[in-house]
Formats: sequence, C-alpha cells, structure tokens
Amino acid sequence: MTAIPNTLQTEAPAQNTLAPTGAELVVSALRDQGVDMVFGYPGGAIMPLYDALPGSGLKHILVRHEQAAAFAADAYARATGRAGVCFATSGPGATNLLTGIANAYMDSVPLIAITGQVPTSVLGTDAFQEIDIFGMALPVVKHSFLVRNAEDIPQVIAEAFEIATSGRPGPVLIDLPKDVAQSRMPKPRAVSVAKTVLRAPDPVAIAEAETLLKRAKRPVLYIGGGVVKAGAGDALRRFNMLAGIPAVSTLTGLGVLRTDSDDFYGMLGMHGSKEANILVQESDLLLVCGARFDDRATGKLDGFAPGAKVIHLDCDPAEIGKLRDADAGVQGDLKASLEALSVGILDISPWRAKAQDLKKRHKFNYNAPGAGIFAPAFLDELSRTAGDNFVATCDVGQHQMWVAQHCRFSRPEAHLTSGGLGAMGYGIPAGIGAKLARPDDCVVTITGDGSIMMNIQELATIRRYGVPLKIVLFDNSTLGLVRQWQELFFDGNYSEVDLYDNPDFADVARAFGVEAFTVSRREQTSAAIERLLRTNGPVLAHVRIDPRENVWPLVPPGKSNAEMMERKS
Repeated sequence: MTAIPNTLQTEAPAQNTLAPTGAELVVSALRDQGVDMVFGYPGGAIMPLYDALPGSGLKHILVRHEQAAAFAADAYARATGRAGVCFATSGPGATNLLTGIANAYMDSVPLIAITGQVPTSVLGTDAFQEIDIFGMALPVVKHSFLVRNAEDIPQVIAEAFEIATSGRPGPVLIDLPKDVAQSRMPKPRAVSVAKTVLRAPDPVAIAEAETLLKRAKRPVLYIGGGVVKAGAGDALRRFNMLAGIPAVSTLTGLGVLRTDSDDFYGMLGMHGSKEANILVQESDLLLVCGARFDDRATGKLDGFAPGAKVIHLDCDPAEIGKLRDADAGVQGDLKASLEALSVGILDISPWRAKAQDLKKRHKFNYNAPGAGIFAPAFLDELSRTAGDNFVATCDVGQHQMWVAQHCRFSRPEAHLTSGGLGAMGYGIPAGIGAKLARPDDCVVTITGDGSIMMNIQELATIRRYGVPLKIVLFDNSTLGLVRQWQELFFDGNYSEVDLYDNPDFADVARAFGVEAFTVSRREQTSAAIERLLRTNGPVLAHVRIDPRENVWPLVPPGKSNAEMMERKS
C-alpha cells in the first residue's frame, strides 16, 4: 500500500526574515520540547497554527475527528513515555477533545492539548464557535492556560510540558486566541521553568514498611498503573526478584511483571482472576505500588482484604489514605522508594506454595463448547504467536476484559487501554498513535462491534498514512458487557443492546482501502491469526462470536471480591 506523503510538514524549516508570529512561536517551542509528531484537525480559529506547520519540521497526522486526535496523542504518550500533542479548533473542535483529555486525566497520561480560540476582542460575546474550553476542561486537566500575549508563548509551552510530565502526569490545555496566534513578536520572553523534583522517600516510613514486610506471612504485591508512569518497572522487578512476593495488578498495571512469570497471579477485581482475588482476600499485608484502590479493583471496599495491613507507595500524597488507611505510607519518588526497600527473600514458603496451588487449580479452560470462535482462546493464541513484540490497544467492553485476562504481556507498554474513563472508541486511534510511536512493534487494536463504530472513520487515517495496524474486531451483534449485566442483574430485560443491523465490517474496511476478512469457526483461528500477523499493511480481522458468551469470573456490584460468579458448567 502506498501512503500519501505528508511532505509539507517534514521539510526543513524555511528561512523567514520577519519576526515570528505567535503560531510560529508555538511550533518552535514544541520543537524545543523534542516534539516531532502532532495529531489534529484544522478549523477557523486554529488556522494560524496550521499556517505555520508547512516547513516546520513537525509531522502532523490528520485524523477525521478531534476525539481521535486526543486518543492517538494519548497512546503516543503511553508508548513513548513523552507527552503527546493534539490540536483542535475552537467550539466543537475543542469540545470534541474533552473525552480524550478526560481519558488522559483519569489514567495519568501526559498530554498537551492546544485549542484555537476566537480573537481576544470578542471573547465573552458568544462569537461564532466561541466556547469556554478553559472552564469546561478544569475538572479534567492538571492545568490550563489562556494565552493573551504572544510573547508568553515559549514560557507557556515550556511550563505546560513540565506540568504534564512531572510528578503524577496528566493533561494540560493551552487555549490560543486567533489574534494572539497571528500577532508578530520580535522579542519573546526568555524561558525559565523550575524543574519539579519528587521528594525522596522518608527513611522512617521506609523502615516502617520494612518492618511490616519482614513480619508478614501472607503478603501480596499490588501493582498499579502508577508504577508505569513513574518509570519504576525495572525497580519493582528487581525488588520482587529478591523478595518473591506473590503479585497481582490492576488493569493499567498489567505487564509491569510478565504476565506469564511465576510470581504473577493476574489482574484483581471485578473481572480479575480467581487466584488473584483469593490471594488478596486472604493476605495479611498489601504492598501497594502506584495504585489508588479503584472500585473496580476492590469491589465492596469495607470487605476488601479485611485482614491485611497496608504499605502504600505513591508519588501523589492525596492517594495515600484516601480510600484505605495505610499502616505505612511512603510518599515520593516511587522508583526511589522501591530501591530503598531492603528486605531480601521473605520467609513465606507456605504462602508461595499456596499461591502456586491456586494458580494450578484455577487455570482457565480454553476448551469452550460449540464450534464457534472462543474469544479468550483466540486472544491467548494471538498474543503468544506475536511474542514479546506484541502491543494491544484495546477498546472498552467484554473484549477489553478478555484482553486483560488472556493476553500475554511482557512489558507495560504492551497494554494500552482506557482504564479509568472506560471510553469506547479508544482502540483504533490509540492503535494509530502507538504504531506511529513504535513502528517496529506488532500493534494490534482489539475492538468490538459497539466500540469500533465510535471512531470507525479513523480507518481513513490508517489508509492515508499507510499505518500497518492490525485490527481484531469481535462481533457479537450486541453491546456485550451491557447485555451481560442486563442478563445477570436486570432480569434479562435486554434494553437497547441489540446491534442486529451492523454492517458487514469487512466490506466497510475494504471501502476505506483496508484489507479485511471474516472468520466465524473455531478451526479458522490459527489461519486467521497467521494472516493477520503476516499482512504487510493494515488489515482487519472480522471475528464473529457467540452473542451469549459472557466474561467470567465476575464480582457482582456491591459485593466483595470473595463473592465471584463463575461460568456454569
């Protein structure tokens, strides 16, 4: 497949003897921050910034919806560890970014969202496409800027990146009025940004944590997404290689420990593994690293790990003690905190033996009845066939839980999903961002027939840039997770979940210029995976599955993690 070149945005910067415009200052300030790729969609108020892009050296990816720009930039950030950048115009362009900004906020992802705004002379007059995006975004950003003077732009950009990437990462909004972007500024202000330095762990708190660890007989290492954001994965692996504590993780902590390692027992919580939930419930100590006791992980909070003391390591002091009191709270640099803990191998051989026995007894059975494709078995085979190069960008629904339960992940960057917000439509834009960020990885978007329709227009973006993204679409002609809850908790009253009128998704993909094929029988699984992985360009595997299939196990709402529902024989 021949990609449409984006030559205007990749040429060397042109010589310009005029004083730079505010928009040109934005571009040069982004380059100063090491930005080489941005995602966006043009419009009236942001047009000066797009006028500055040709010859800027920045690669711009034109998405087909602003929400996709934010999701793609989010995944780009997760895949690289650097802040992702997205552009949108004022009014609906800016509001379309909000879901993606909220997604980054909930999952602590560094994101810079630059929105056009009406000229300062008409701010507050309900001008065409004026919206107070500064005010609307306040609950879902770390910080917001409304730029009123072009001379402030380099300083604002530098501060935005420092805020977005330091401490607990998150999104920052920069609202740029059109007249500010167009004005010329011979002498921008000098940039001076104080670097944020995380506090070192308190030696007293470390000593308290070490004492608790050495006394524990049934400890569990509880890994959250904060370990990934802190770049503390290697430190955690080194710590546990010595300590040997049975480990579980949240949805966003998957891959910090290899999911097939001896010490790892799976995801905990609502759709966690049985062995993970049993270990947590029976533990006498939780070593919580970069997690926030989310309700999907804990179930009924007052019934969560009732006999366990808690050591809580986190960079954000607001999280320590917020939902569960910590017997030892270690606030500060998570990597430094893990490196400071010195306990050696713990004397917990009976506990380790019990954990291994639980893993053997509750091993998942992939031999489901029927002749149709069984999604968990498909995903298990897919991730193992792809190997350590595998990266999943996942949408939201039953398939998201199946990915978390059954895919093999060797590193945290291999599992990109909308965790806290649970935003349908994340998968394909995230796949674009991840594949552009890590072109040598085998990036596979795993989506459902409900989720894909949220941002299906991004197949055009895939085609335009020739992004060789692999897409697995599980089609059960229903909103599967909602249908499952209606079956189990609403007396089978199936209200507005039937997607019987879905299009033929393989035909749709081919209409966008993306290769596609359809499979529905179990014996087609291996051939489908081989074709998916061997296709050079973008490809969509339309996988039809049984609409009655549910995700198991399941902790019912309002119950503790000890009360798991399981598949009936």
